[in-house]
Amino acid sequence: MSTLFAPAQDVAQGAHSPRRLPRIILVICGLWLLSGVYLVQPDQQAVVTRFGGVSAPRVTPGLHYALPWPIDRVYKLKVQQTRRLAIGGDLSDGVLGRTQPNASQFITGDQNIINMNVVVQYSVGDPARFLFHSQDVPALIGAVVESELARRIGHTRVDDVLTTEKVAIQNGVRRSAQAGLDEYQTGVILASVNIDSVTPPAEAADAFRDVASARADAIRTVSESQGYSNDLLPRARGEATQMLESAQAYKESKVNIAEGDASRFTQIAAEYAKAAKVTSDRTYIEAMEQILPRIKKMILDPNDKLDLTIVRRGDSAATKK
Repeated sequence: MSTLFAPAQDVAQGAHSPRRLPRIILVICGLWLLSGVYLVQPDQQAVVTRFGGVSAPRVTPGLHYALPWPIDRVYKLKVQQTRRLAIGGDLSDGVLGRTQPNASQFITGDQNIINMNVVVQYSVGDPARFLFHSQDVPALIGAVVESELARRIGHTRVDDVLTTEKVAIQNGVRRSAQAGLDEYQTGVILASVNIDSVTPPAEAADAFRDVASARADAIRTVSESQGYSNDLLPRARGEATQMLESAQAYKESKVNIAEGDASRFTQIAAEYAKAAKVTSDRTYIEAMEQILPRIKKMILDPNDKLDLTIVRRGDSAATKK
């Protein structure tokens, strides 16, 4: 029996021999040191802490090394990822058509109640602050944005909230909420604050629809009137311009004709002063050349007798009978 168990005892003694123990320790130490190598993906940034304090607040993508645990700890964040947060309900409520009145009701400046769903988009701007300055960053973002939204809605009339002031409210809330989050050092960048839906309470929905319909009719009427005005005024201006141009052309034509007649008369007067008889005869002949072709002419023989008695039509008919 002792012979059979002798090799196993030798192996056990060899494994715990003083020569092999340092090698095992070196291998373990090497693996422990290699465990500090870490990779940061292209869409990530990392934060390294040493004994609980931040030692590297922003580690860029690539292969890096940190002291092994428990000395250093590495936290990786997707800083390029756009995160979404819903205020006034869940993100699925807009798709399913559900409402949560207790969470989505706001009071306007003219004491009206409206249901509003808002979607906030944000990203990580400072990884270290995002991880360690706030315990629940999404809850803090929601509280700050909701507070600014309630403040601005409380100073705006319900008609403006439903129509023209929606974009201004979104931009104003985003700027004010970003300032508040920067003051809290959350490390968050607000990309947008979008009002997804604004609806009146169910009890007053019909009245709100009637008001919106009347407002749309008024806007349409004003637009039609403006369109008619835009069509009529240019046409009237064009006709007026055309009349002015025609009058100007007529004036220039008459002035040119008068100037031509005056110039011709001046020339004739000068020629008449030189030779009165010749000029008078020539002028008479030229006038006859213009007048005679336009009238009926009767040529008479001076040797024949001509009865120039004027006979009325009735007398002529009686004579024939």
